[in-house]
Amino acid sequence: MTDHKKIAILYALAAAVFYALNVPCSKLLLSYIAPTVMAAFLYFGAGFGVGIMYLFHCKKEAPCERLAKKDLPYTIGMILLDIIAPILLMIGVKYGTASSASLLGNFEIVATTMIAFILFREKISKKLWAAVGLITLASLILSFGDISSLHFSIGSLFVLGATVCWGMENNCTKSISEKSTYQIVTIKGIGSGTGSLIMAAALGEHIPPAKYLLPAFVLGFVAYGLSIFTYIRAQKELGAAKTSAYYAVAPFIAAFLSFVFLHEKLTVVYLAAFIVMFFGTALVTADTLARYHSHQHQHTFTHTHDVIKHTHTVTHYHSHSHYVSDAVHGHRHSRHELEKLVSELHVKEHLL
Repeated sequence: MTDHKKIAILYALAAAVFYALNVPCSKLLLSYIAPTVMAAFLYFGAGFGVGIMYLFHCKKEAPCERLAKKDLPYTIGMILLDIIAPILLMIGVKYGTASSASLLGNFEIVATTMIAFILFREKISKKLWAAVGLITLASLILSFGDISSLHFSIGSLFVLGATVCWGMENNCTKSISEKSTYQIVTIKGIGSGTGSLIMAAALGEHIPPAKYLLPAFVLGFVAYGLSIFTYIRAQKELGAAKTSAYYAVAPFIAAFLSFVFLHEKLTVVYLAAFIVMFFGTALVTADTLARYHSHQHQHTFTHTHDVIKHTHTVTHYHSHSHYVSDAVHGHRHSRHELEKLVSELHVKEHLL
């Protein structure tokens, strides 16, 4: 593995860690900030923070990299969904536990996959279908606060709503992903933040003192802004699929931080959901990191059969998969394996 690839993996994991701070830290701040105001300032932190970074980068961009008129429908869809999703998440975090909300964040994988399958007819592997089933099962377990009475957790309902919105938003953003990421994040942050603030005013939510808003602004810059920035840096080297696979650790880091800093109770139901969710996420990661391909091999060798010397050229194919590495590689075959291939060829020739 090259040094560039190792650095890219570190960027992807850094993106996961940055975003993992979102739920547990938001849970602390929601005691002082209303959910819609909180969502607004998280996005303002991302939008203005990355916007300042963009000022130093915009001169390096080609005009074709910037958003155009044809991108407007996807941009509007992205902003509207990004207004709704964090508000739902903040309400869910406020009325539920941060640990459950963190794990439920993985339902975004299910939402994104199903929307891509239904609307864009993307192919889904058997492994990914199994992962969708496991993550959905884990989400259902987490969503019932009391399994014995099947009492549905209101907080979980809002979190699941947020993941569905982000699943739709992922498919909107995918349509403009070739454009300037700095510009996308800046527009997304400022646009979604402004929309959320208007909604907060309509709902009668009050703006808290600056001593609470500043941490929310900084959290938004780190958990949304820097997370997206490092994610993109990783994506340039690893590609979108592999970066998302490494990023899948974010909900588990967030759940760990919730137990450490918020001292939330570890229940049997949560552990059961955690195990199911872990295996579901592992399947997604394995399916994403795997590189499936075929090899063609040609071998020439000589052997003696009934006192007559024979020379054979054997061509064969085989498929396999690799994880993480895309390096050029070869394969060794024993003489016994090659002789077996020759025997199979002789049988086929006789049958014909």
